[in-house]
Amino acid sequence: MSDESTRPRSPDAEGSLGDMDAEAFNRHARRALDWVADYLGHSERYPVMTQVQPGDVRAALPAEPPEHGEDFDAILDDFEQIITPGLTHWNHPGFFAYFAISGSAPGVIGELLAAALNVQAMLWRTSPAATELEGLTLDWLRQLVRLPEGFEGVIYDTASVATIHALAAAREAAVPDVRERGLAGRADLSGLRVYCSEQAHSSVDKAVMLLDLGHGALRKIAVDADFRMRAEHLAGAIAEDREAGHLPIAVVATAGTTATTSVDPVPAIARICAAERIWLHVDAAYAGVAAMVPSCAHVLDGCEGADSVVINPHKWLFTPFDLSALFSPRMDVVRAAFSLTPEYLRTPEAGDVQNLMDTGFQLGRRFRALKLWMVLRHFGAEGIRRRLSEHMRLA
Repeated sequence: MSDESTRPRSPDAEGSLGDMDAEAFNRHARRALDWVADYLGHSERYPVMTQVQPGDVRAALPAEPPEHGEDFDAILDDFEQIITPGLTHWNHPGFFAYFAISGSAPGVIGELLAAALNVQAMLWRTSPAATELEGLTLDWLRQLVRLPEGFEGVIYDTASVATIHALAAAREAAVPDVRERGLAGRADLSGLRVYCSEQAHSSVDKAVMLLDLGHGALRKIAVDADFRMRAEHLAGAIAEDREAGHLPIAVVATAGTTATTSVDPVPAIARICAAERIWLHVDAAYAGVAAMVPSCAHVLDGCEGADSVVINPHKWLFTPFDLSALFSPRMDVVRAAFSLTPEYLRTPEAGDVQNLMDTGFQLGRRFRALKLWMVLRHFGAEGIRRRLSEHMRLA
């Protein structure tokens, strides 16, 4: 590790008040883009698992921030020689851990352009094209996976965050005054209940804790020999909780669990939820895009009766991390849970447009839709179906 005195200085480090100039940006960006193209074309040259030991990467870099700007070629050198060898390469064709990842060149280009534009899509006014493109692109995705026309979509970063929003909407639907009164110390609420299978993603556990329901509010339903939620056990648990005076507010079913890719019997679960008037959220983050292939359309069977469905294009739809799509026919409830407009965010067209800030707790909104739009246009529905079918054949 070299100290600052031996590291090459940035050519405009002394006294500059502006950004990297256009000529330098062009040169360094071309080097970076050449590296990206080579990496995407030959990722198999790297080991799947990093060969470094804990602490190696940090020890190879200066412990203190640089006082003076450094030459960008030196920064890229460190990226290639220190950072890249310290990565586990999810793009490697031999990577089979956790869940699928399928970035693509069109998605990378979309991410680059979104970073360059650096727009903030909290309001329609702050970025009309980003707002409207998100709506259009998610409607394309809705059509491709055959969700009903009434489902509206919104983009979050991950399915974990989408599930938090879905369960917040479920809480809003069941306890309409929760925004004003909260949950603490309420004699009129003996305990809210959420249900999922023993195979459900851990984000459900985190969501109930974050929403102040308490981990004890989550009941995990037994699964069958194929690791699918047993619908009859779900019905029994709901009846048992109602008898005890509890209030069931949501069921989380899974279409493609992380551990086994099992698909819960969503049609049966949806019938139970409809009869009990309980919010049904379907976690289809992993397998939802498989519904694009006609022979796998059954993966989302029953989702027409769901109150929310999450699908992750960054898992199996050639879109670089991160991009998660939440669909709901009750997006008005999501907005009721999160909409809050201080004076400095009021705009004259508010009643005529959708403002993305109303669909979540975060105000800042990246232009994530751009990369998905480019992916869908570049490959087309037929091209995506062909690739997904080949993936399934190989599996």
